[in-house]
Amino acid sequence: MQLKGDGPANLREIDRWEGGVGWIAYPDEAMQRAGHALAIDGDVWVVDPVDAPSLDGLLAEFGEVAGVVVGLDRHKRDADLLAERHDVPVYLPDWMTGVASELDAPVERFSRRLPDTGYRALTIKNSAVPPWQEVGLYCEEDGTLLVPESVGTSEFFLADGERLGVHPMLRLLPPKRPLAGLRPNRILVGHGAGVFEDATAALREALSGSRRRTPALYGKTIRALLST
Repeated sequence: MQLKGDGPANLREIDRWEGGVGWIAYPDEAMQRAGHALAIDGDVWVVDPVDAPSLDGLLAEFGEVAGVVVGLDRHKRDADLLAERHDVPVYLPDWMTGVASELDAPVERFSRRLPDTGYRALTIKNSAVPPWQEVGLYCEEDGTLLVPESVGTSEFFLADGERLGVHPMLRLLPPKRPLAGLRPNRILVGHGAGVFEDATAALREALSGSRRRTPALYGKTIRALLST
């Protein structure tokens, strides 16, 4: 199973809507690492980016880059590279630790909202065991929800029949409290293409069926590993 692309980046656009766009820089990798650009009043906020040669041209369609956001402590990816190139800070939640010192770019902190965007910050997970610090972003005005890691659409996340799946490590204790009450029109994820049809139903089904479908997902993963 190829987890990360080992060849040159070949950007594939995903998730385009009037408020932004998503992309996958290495379409052949199993984990399908996706970055997103959120467009607000001519500013572009880039979340968990993986760089690619044509990325700046894609971002320029939506405006000028105002900041780069790291949504998961393990998703530093190319955040500092992109921030340095556009001369903007990397934005982190004020409670996220252990990340700022690993970035080669200025860092700004945010609390309950991403500044000047209308996006509310959701503390999806902040735990030491397993080590996991994740912030989601939710715009109630247009119903856009971005979840960096707890749910996804790449094969690694999905049991048979699922459109959106809970991360295998969280299957038995899915993050219901920060997510279950939301009614998104679209769900953007850090691994895979987003969900744009019946997104609220997909989220509810993912959370409510997470435990029940755990054995099926684990079995699928084991079979895939044994076949490589």
